[in-house]
Amino acid sequence: MKFESHHNTPFPWLTWAFFLAALIGLNASCSDYNKIMKSTDLDYKYQRALGFLDSNKCYGALPILEEVVSLTRGTEQAREVQYHRAEAHRCVGDYYLARYHFKMFAKTFPNDERSEEAQFEAAMCSYLLSPKPALDQTETEAAIAELQLFLDRYPGSALRDSSQSLIALLRDKLELKSYETARLYHKTSQYQSAVIALQNALKEFPDSPYREEMQWLILDSHFQYASQSTERRKLERYNDTIEAFLTFVARFPDSKSINDAQMIQNQCVSEIDRLQSNQTFE
Repeated sequence: MKFESHHNTPFPWLTWAFFLAALIGLNASCSDYNKIMKSTDLDYKYQRALGFLDSNKCYGALPILEEVVSLTRGTEQAREVQYHRAEAHRCVGDYYLARYHFKMFAKTFPNDERSEEAQFEAAMCSYLLSPKPALDQTETEAAIAELQLFLDRYPGSALRDSSQSLIALLRDKLELKSYETARLYHKTSQYQSAVIALQNALKEFPDSPYREEMQWLILDSHFQYASQSTERRKLERYNDTIEAFLTFVARFPDSKSINDAQMIQNQCVSEIDRLQSNQTFE
C-alpha cells in the first residue's frame, strides 16, 4: 500500500516517524508513571513526586503526594509531605484545598519554620479566589481578613509589605464593587436606593477615586426622585436636592459637571417657588 503525503513533502515518512516517536514517548511516560504508582518504595515515590513538583508537573505530583501523606501520618516525614501536598494543590489551581491544607499545616505544626509561610500561603489562596468586582465579594472580604490576621500574628514578617499591597488591591476591588452597585441603582432609575448606596459607599471609602462621580450621582438621584414625586412630596425633595447641590459644589468646585449641577439648582429653585406659590393660593 502506498501512502501519499498531503503536504507535498519529499519525505512523507518523516510525518509518520514523528507521530510514532510521540506515541512511543507518551506510552513510555504512562508506563513510567504507572511504575511509580505501583511501587512499594515510599522514599522512591516521594522523591519522584518532588521531581514532578520541581518540574511544575503538578498534576503528576499530586496523586503521589496524597498517597504518601496517608502512609506517613504520625512519622517524622509527615510535616514535609503535608507541606508539599499543599504546594501541589496550589500549583494545580485548587485554591480551596490548598488554603485548607496550608492552614492545617500551620495549625498542626505551629513551631515549624514554615508555619509563617504556610499562613501567608493560605491567605494568598484566598486572594487568588477573590472574583471579579461584578461578582459576590465574600471571598474578597475573607482574603482581607486573613491577610490582616497574618499581619497581626507576624508584625515583623518579611512578607508584611506584600500583605499590605494585597490588602490594598482587594480594598480597591471592594471600592469598585461598591461604586458600580450604587451606579447601577441610578442607571435603572431606582433613585432612592441609589442615594442610600452612594452615601454608604462614600462613607466606607471616603478617599475613593470615584467620589466626585458618586457625589454627582447623589445630586442627580435626588433631583430625579423629586421630579418623579407627587406634588405633596416634591417640596421636601427639591429641598433635599438643593442640599445635595451645596455639598457637591463645596467639595468639587472645579468639577466638569458644575454647570449641570447649577442647572439642577436653578430648576429646583424654580419648582420650589412654584410649589410655595400654589400653597399660598390654596
